[in-house]
Amino acid sequence: MLATQAPEQTSVPDSGLICLALLARYHGQAAEPAQMRHVCAKAQADPVKCLLHRFANALMSTDPRPAASATARPKRYLDPKIDLAFKRVFGEHANLLKSFLNALLPLPDDGQIESLEYLTPEQVPEVPGFFKNSIVDVKCTDQQGRIFIVEMQMMWSASFGQRMVFGASQAYVKQFREGQSWSTLRPVYALALINGTIPASSGIAGDDYYHHYRIVNVEQPRQVLKGLEFVFIELPRFRPESRSQKRLQTLWLRFLREVGSEPEQVIDAALTQERDIAEALDLVEQSAYTEAELDGYHAGVDRATTHISMIEDAEAKGKAEGKAEGELAKARTIAAALLAEGLSPERVAALTGLPMAQLRTP
Repeated sequence: MLATQAPEQTSVPDSGLICLALLARYHGQAAEPAQMRHVCAKAQADPVKCLLHRFANALMSTDPRPAASATARPKRYLDPKIDLAFKRVFGEHANLLKSFLNALLPLPDDGQIESLEYLTPEQVPEVPGFFKNSIVDVKCTDQQGRIFIVEMQMMWSASFGQRMVFGASQAYVKQFREGQSWSTLRPVYALALINGTIPASSGIAGDDYYHHYRIVNVEQPRQVLKGLEFVFIELPRFRPESRSQKRLQTLWLRFLREVGSEPEQVIDAALTQERDIAEALDLVEQSAYTEAELDGYHAGVDRATTHISMIEDAEAKGKAEGKAEGELAKARTIAAALLAEGLSPERVAALTGLPMAQLRTP
């Protein structure tokens, strides 16, 4: 009679543990089961287990989400800079807003945001001649009581800087209650995202796309008066290679700049493989919205387009009027010189094109 060896009792459970570990990894759980250490030691003596174990290690060392490829099907995305999509991502998902603010704000390593609570939007004065909803804003507070204001402006306007200062100051002042100690007031951070460039005449723009302002001692800038800080980001000037950004900062700014820029897109794997960005992408995918919501989105696009056109028209009109005033002033200067040389008002009027009423001498 041939002797038979009983099957090793641990072979099935050990293989099962490896499979469970792989499944856990696929679903985002980074930690291995404690039993895996036992399997690792035993795998050295069994060629099959050794091969399986190497395969498990290879998979567990990589990101479980599949990378986008050239053959991936393009999808339709809403522009996350438009009111409806922006608020869907950052106004309804505190985890994404936390990731976004930690990446973009100049917070110290020991001052990172751990948790957020949304606040009711502060009332801000409407800018005459512009749409009330042309600015997207989200306000929240964190575990330290700090207040964060995020505003998305589709184009720079002359009043926007003052509006940001007003909104942040109002949020700071409204913290105070009668009988309260001044020391309990918490800092306010205002983040302005501009889908346009800031003109040099504003006094805010610089050589970079990222502009950080706070109250400092002019003679000793390292001395900071805490309370208000402002960050202005010009999205069109952002280039991943133009600044040594934090990796997540680069990805979030790419999300705002690139997503929704074309009717259909295949998103770069660098974005889809980052957990928070991938979640945000799902939230702005067109198929996630109802017909009514899409109507609201397109209405927001129309408002933003009209807002931009109004600003451009006003700027063009101002330039034209300024040019006309300059030419008139030049003509008057020439006319005064000609009159001083003794030419008759009729002759000066013919030469300069000015009306006789402006040439009569007192």
